[in-house]
Amino acid sequence: MTSLTTPLAERIRPTKIEEFIGQDHIVGVKGPIRQALKNKHIPSMIFWGPPGVGKTTLAEIITKELDRSFYTLSAINSGVKDLRLIIDQIKKQGLFGQKNAIVFIDEIHRFSKTQQDALLAAVEKGLITLIGATTENPSFEVIPALRSRCQIFVLEHHKTNDLLKFIDKALLDKHVKEKNPTVKETNALIRISGGDARKLLNAFELCVLQLDEKNNVIDDAFVQNIIQQNLANYDKNGEMHYDVISAFIKSIRGSDPNAAIYWLAEW
Repeated sequence: MTSLTTPLAERIRPTKIEEFIGQDHIVGVKGPIRQALKNKHIPSMIFWGPPGVGKTTLAEIITKELDRSFYTLSAINSGVKDLRLIIDQIKKQGLFGQKNAIVFIDEIHRFSKTQQDALLAAVEKGLITLIGATTENPSFEVIPALRSRCQIFVLEHHKTNDLLKFIDKALLDKHVKEKNPTVKETNALIRISGGDARKLLNAFELCVLQLDEKNNVIDDAFVQNIIQQNLANYDKNGEMHYDVISAFIKSIRGSDPNAAIYWLAEW
C-alpha cells in the first residue's frame, strides 16, 4: 500500500526485473544480470553510475528474484561496527552458502580502506554476496582486492525513450490519475531530469500536484512556470542570490540540465 505522501518515484518503483526500465546492456533479455538471475546465481558486484539510474532498485529486485535475505548499509553513516553486526546476524541465522544473504552498500566509495578490508573478509569467506553502489570510479575508490572479487557493471544516464517510459508509468499511478493530467509536451521535463529518473519523477509529480479542474494540461511552459515558482519558494528567506535564480531559469529554458537539476536533489 502506498499513499499520496509517498513520493511518486517510490510508488512506481519496479519490483520485478521485467518492470525495470533502462540499462538494457545489463538487464535486457540477453544481459548478464538477466542471465545470472535465470541461473539463480549472482556474483558479488558493484554498480557504478550517476544518481537516479536504478542502482538501489536493481539490488532490491535481484534480492527478491533470488529470494535472499537483504541487508542494506549506507557508507555515509555506517562503519565497521555496523558491518560486523550484520555479519554476526547472518552467521547466527546460517544465511550463507548457495542462498547467502545479499548486503547492499550504498555509496561504497565512502568506506575507508579499513572498512573495505572488513567487507572483503566477509566476501572472501562466502558469508555474503556484496552489491555495492557508487557514483565514483571503482578503480580509484575501491581497494583492488575487493574490486577483483566483484563484477563491475556500469549504469548509464537514462535515454530519452526510457524517460518517456517513466512518464507513461507515472500516468498509471492512481494518485496521478485522480488529477487526470494530459501531457502535451515533455521536452522541459526531459531537460530538467538530465537522465535521472528520480529527478524526472519529482519534477513531474510537482507539476501534477498543481493541476486543477480548470487546467489539467502539462506542457513545457507549464513545467517551466511551476519549477520557477517552487524555486522562488525555496528561496523565500532570500538566501539564494538573484543571479543564481536567473541562471537556473535560463538553464531550464536552454540546454544545461546539470545546472537545472542540482537543487531537485534536496526534495
